[in-house]
Amino acid sequence: MDYLNAFWVGGLICALVQILLDKTKLMPGRVMVLLVCTGTLLGALGLYQPLLDYAGAGAGVPLLGFGNTLWIGMKEAINENGVLGLFTGGFTACAAGISAALIFSYIASLIFKPKMKE
Repeated sequence: MDYLNAFWVGGLICALVQILLDKTKLMPGRVMVLLVCTGTLLGALGLYQPLLDYAGAGAGVPLLGFGNTLWIGMKEAINENGVLGLFTGGFTACAAGISAALIFSYIASLIFKPKMKE
């Protein structure tokens, strides 16, 4: 049942974002920022954790989950270091994921030959 919940929640998030992209003139970069900020806000309000517990990776993998992870890291760092944690917590919480994305994308660029669109 966990897989089914992850699938339908993640699919619903992606479908809603696709509708947002299709029905508005927002550029994809702005939508990505909107998703991260929304995930952070939902995490701060305590609304994202129940969704994450229910859907697992279906809620944790989209950009909403990245925003929630930033919030969790900032909250922990603020509790430990005070106001300075506001600036360091998000980086600490997301360092492993961002590092993995950079390393794997670099390896992929070595394996595959990029081509310009014609």
